[in-house]
Amino acid sequence: MLRYVLRRVLFGIVAVIGASVIVFALSRMSRDPRYLYIGQAGYGVSQEQWDAWGREMGLDRPVVVQYGVWLGHVLKGDLGNSTATRKPVAKLIRERVVNTGQLALGAWLFGTLVGVPLGVFSATNRGRFLDYVARVFALLGQSLPIFWTGIMGILVFAVMLGWLPAGTKGEGMAIRNVVLPAITLGWMPAAGYLRFTRSSMLEVLDSEYIKFARAKGVGNAMVIWKHAFKNASLVPLTYSALLLVGFITGAVVCETVFSWPGVGSMAVTAIYDNDFPTLAGLVLLFAVLYVVVVLILDMLYGVLDPRIRYE
Repeated sequence: MLRYVLRRVLFGIVAVIGASVIVFALSRMSRDPRYLYIGQAGYGVSQEQWDAWGREMGLDRPVVVQYGVWLGHVLKGDLGNSTATRKPVAKLIRERVVNTGQLALGAWLFGTLVGVPLGVFSATNRGRFLDYVARVFALLGQSLPIFWTGIMGILVFAVMLGWLPAGTKGEGMAIRNVVLPAITLGWMPAAGYLRFTRSSMLEVLDSEYIKFARAKGVGNAMVIWKHAFKNASLVPLTYSALLLVGFITGAVVCETVFSWPGVGSMAVTAIYDNDFPTLAGLVLLFAVLYVVVVLILDMLYGVLDPRIRYE
């Protein structure tokens, strides 16, 4: 097991280094990085200023040395300055990632706590009326666009009923501000949870050891939650881990609808402003998150299913 963990950690480090190489190569393959500063300084840049930028960015050195210097700064937490705001990229990301983390955690909790139990309930009541109700919930969640759901949620719960704020993060950790965007963002994953959990549970419930447990007189709740759900939870677990990272990296539409100051809207703004240092920092952040989550996920597989062996 230890050898497997070390091997996975090594693969993760290689993946992150590969992502950094791709990001750095794109910054050099498109055009001279100094052109990114022209929009801030104007087109009347003197030759002295142009050469000074080149020395500051290490463009007078070989490409391998440039990458080594850039990677050294990244490892120290220095991602450079944004070409749009002239502020440190690391500071901008730290400010935004907390906001997106709050939204992603709320949506993940809603999707998990609603979708998984509904999936188990739907599987154990197969073919009944409540099973069809749960499947309609899943169908709507996977078919309705997030922007439409968010707008309708604002219309009903913020404008007509006045129960929740229409948008923005608010001051501090205002839970009321998170509820509506979290449900909007988490409805589609809840539908996915429901379908994955239902399919896995139906497959496990039809297996021989479940029939044997029922024949022995084991209680229904024990059969469902201890014997069946534990073996059916690998698929929802995979979906759950990757979903949490996906929320952090892909909540662009929801953040736009609710004016939520997160990394998703930050990435869109950076694309419009051609702010490559900010984009590079976000790509590296997403790569590290995916590698860490996949590593933790692999470890949990062995805990949930003792049949999995890594040696």
